[in-house]
Amino acid sequence: MRSIFALALSLVALAILAGAAFLYARGGAPSHEMRRGGGAIPVEVATVAPHAFADRIEAIGTAIADESVTLTARVAEAVRAVHFEDGQIVEKGAVLVEFEHDEETAALAEARAALVEAERQLERIRDLVARGNATQATLDERVRAVDEAKARVDAAAARVEDRILRAPFSGVLGLRQVSVGAVVTPGTAITTLDDVFPIKVDFAIPERFLSALATGQTILARAVAFPGETFRGTVKTVDSRVDPVTRAVTVRAEIANEDARLRPGMLLTVEVMSRERRSLAVPEEAIVPIGKAQYVFVVTGENVAERRQVTTGVRRPGVVEILDGLEAGESVVVAGAVRLRPGQPVRIIESGLPVARPQS
Repeated sequence: MRSIFALALSLVALAILAGAAFLYARGGAPSHEMRRGGGAIPVEVATVAPHAFADRIEAIGTAIADESVTLTARVAEAVRAVHFEDGQIVEKGAVLVEFEHDEETAALAEARAALVEAERQLERIRDLVARGNATQATLDERVRAVDEAKARVDAAAARVEDRILRAPFSGVLGLRQVSVGAVVTPGTAITTLDDVFPIKVDFAIPERFLSALATGQTILARAVAFPGETFRGTVKTVDSRVDPVTRAVTVRAEIANEDARLRPGMLLTVEVMSRERRSLAVPEEAIVPIGKAQYVFVVTGENVAERRQVTTGVRRPGVVEILDGLEAGESVVVAGAVRLRPGQPVRIIESGLPVARPQS
């Protein structure tokens, strides 16, 4: 029995050794499939390319009209006609409201008739003076009479004009506050007029950013009323004083606002774009942080993954600025890097991905 048991143990030991030798042989020498690339890690790659970057200063701003006024009556009179609608866009000089002015119009006609007569008398006296039948003093008196008649015409015309309300500049009218037949007094509000083409945006920036501000810089503004939309404008003025209480400086920018969607009083979030430039960039997914260092896997011409340390700059949603470590046109791994080791062969399953992918 003992010999049979010993023989069985020997056979089991031989089988284990044979299996280990077989597995060692299989693991020690690459198979035909691996030599053909069957063991390569599948990855997706993107091409290193230039991308627009800028340093951004964020602030909260308020939209204000380029020009704004509350139109009021200048006389105590009844409203004869209203020539505008609520929210209407008008040009400079457009007649908005007419007040009763019959008496003033008659006075103007009388003053003009008097001027015509005075000018006729002046011409007659000039002929007499030329023939020696009138004195220079008489001529001077007629010249003075014409000047006085012209002044009376101007005064009468001004009184008529006071009873016609015109738009002082082009813009958008507000709500109408009077009706035909209403009696107004000086100072009675008629409507508002705002020039919103362009519209201004005032916002405060902490004084520590003062050196980064300059006229002509681009701003990006967003309003809660228009989610997902960005309005582009330009810095026009940086205030000459810093507020000693808030330690901030007021900046004024302009937005074209051609469609008049931005209105005075709206709250806007503003980003000031400074030091605008084009730098090399890679998708965020390509960055592999190890400790405090940043790395990417670069795919070489032999389809081998090379780990390379990079110096990063500004980060934006979906994209990272590369200051050093990469060259334009190189391919970096954006998917599959978790399984990679330096020098490992890779199999590219998708290439040419955009540097900045759409963000959800």
